[in-house]
Amino acid sequence: MLIDPVFAQRASPVPFTATRFQPPAWPLSALTDTVDAVVISHNHYDHLDEPSIRQLANGSAVFLVPLGVGEQLTAWGIAADRVIELDWWDSHALGRLTLTATPAQHFSGRGLTDRNKTLWASWVAAGRAGAVFFSGDSGYGPHYRAIGEALGPFDLTFIENGAYSTNWPFVHHFPEQAVQAHRDLRGRLMVPVHWGMFALGPHPWEEPAQRAAAEADRLGVDLLAPQIGQLLTIDGELPRERWWDKLAPTR
Repeated sequence: MLIDPVFAQRASPVPFTATRFQPPAWPLSALTDTVDAVVISHNHYDHLDEPSIRQLANGSAVFLVPLGVGEQLTAWGIAADRVIELDWWDSHALGRLTLTATPAQHFSGRGLTDRNKTLWASWVAAGRAGAVFFSGDSGYGPHYRAIGEALGPFDLTFIENGAYSTNWPFVHHFPEQAVQAHRDLRGRLMVPVHWGMFALGPHPWEEPAQRAAAEADRLGVDLLAPQIGQLLTIDGELPRERWWDKLAPTR
């Protein structure tokens, strides 16, 4: 399963903006034939990447998207029977997994005239072995407690943790709020995401990880932050090294 795959060099229709910090861990061509499902949280460019989606369409994956996003995919040539649109709290069985679109506090749009014309979502993947939560993009709110009560607890949570600003406090978490969201969800292991690929906020790239790690330590949250491309299983040795501090520039 790939969630919000973005393998392009930038996450913007404007040249020389939102350029990624590092190349993808693997070439997308090496993954195309092995992916069963592509899950999309919303249609912003740093989450819905046209070249990546077109490449993945060459495989056999199905595409699970929030309401309205399917029209974009079919416009890119993906067969309608491979696109599954879900509203919040709707579920779809995929083999032994059940995927559920859950609420998020964000917005959508890819241009000047389509703001909030499609839905955005967080996602839950649950099976006999456990459950995983992915926040998508979201500000902090009561939806996390509601999701935790309805579908938790979660073995693993992937929580958006970057691109925050006091200028848009309701659509992206501050790192301390990301840790609280994990607690509201009744999560066991937390992985902060959405902070190390693109410069989309006014903060240094390493600040989200540093602040989230400090808050996790304060509250006793088990935070994992694998390096890009690092493989792991949650029943194996878990990465807890604060590697970003070694790469952070001196200011």
